[in-house]
Amino acid sequence: MGRSPTDLVLFVGKRLLMLIPVVFGVMAITFFFTHVAVQNPCVVWYPHAKPATIATCIRTFGLDQPLPVQFYRYLTNLLAGNWGTSPLGVPVLPTLAADVPATLELVLASLALMVLIGIPLGVLAARSNGRLGDHLVRIFYLSGWATPTYLGAVIAAILVAPALGLPSSGEYSSIPPPFPQVTHMSVVDALLAGNLPYTLDAIDHLALPAALLAFINMGIATRVTRSAMLEVLPLDYVKSARMKGLGEFVVLYKHALRNALITTTTVLGVTAGGLLSGTVVIEEVFAWPGIGAYAFNAITESNFPGAIGVVIVFAIGVVVANLIADITYGLLDPKVEWR
Repeated sequence: MGRSPTDLVLFVGKRLLMLIPVVFGVMAITFFFTHVAVQNPCVVWYPHAKPATIATCIRTFGLDQPLPVQFYRYLTNLLAGNWGTSPLGVPVLPTLAADVPATLELVLASLALMVLIGIPLGVLAARSNGRLGDHLVRIFYLSGWATPTYLGAVIAAILVAPALGLPSSGEYSSIPPPFPQVTHMSVVDALLAGNLPYTLDAIDHLALPAALLAFINMGIATRVTRSAMLEVLPLDYVKSARMKGLGEFVVLYKHALRNALITTTTVLGVTAGGLLSGTVVIEEVFAWPGIGAYAFNAITESNFPGAIGVVIVFAIGVVVANLIADITYGLLDPKVEWR
């Protein structure tokens, strides 16, 4: 049975509705956990303040109200676009909105590297199953899996960056850039401005953190592609393609990989959402001005409104990433129905 654009619209609409209970559940759990873990955040925020100042803080943030009342007030403010303020009085939502594009740029760059490098490595591993190439690929992606994010980031910033002549902090070498920040994505804004030197400089700054994030998560794409290819390669249509005299590259990438990508795409969708949380340490080490750095500072500074806001953004990112993966899955396999 064929699929129409209406089916896709209905499918996307249903998935977006599913976003509501997911975000609500994550927000509720995070809200109650942070408020139960620390009974009086004002004491944490202002450890040397006078009792009168602490009392004013409690009234300002509504901490003198019962916990369900606090949650109801937070929820109504959230729906109104008020995500709260930090202990220093800085609104959470505008700050997150300004930081999300930089993190999105980092995640998309690392995801592109995972696809461009991880998938061909998976094909190579399947093609040389049990031989040297397979073992070398396995060593490579297992090394990434076994690398703690904080350790990899420190090593990359201290040793790899100087060795390769790459910068280890920030988005540009010169701040602020001489052009407007339209998207708040360094490479994109430099390209929109037509500024080639700043574009190359932005790519240099993005390269190392994106490569590290991709390296740590590369094994997912590689291993799943390898397993899927091993299932596809013995099938009759692949054998028929070889018997027709087609080159090995065409057989592997045009015929076999198309079906293997169905599984890989699904896993990459889940991984893309997980990459958001992986940016926290990397952005802090590389001084990348994204939501990961904001999350790190919110946690260390006990900025509970900011921490809850970050969790909400991460939850939305995971749901949207899975939605894109499901749509791509349906496009690759016409037999799959959008429901």
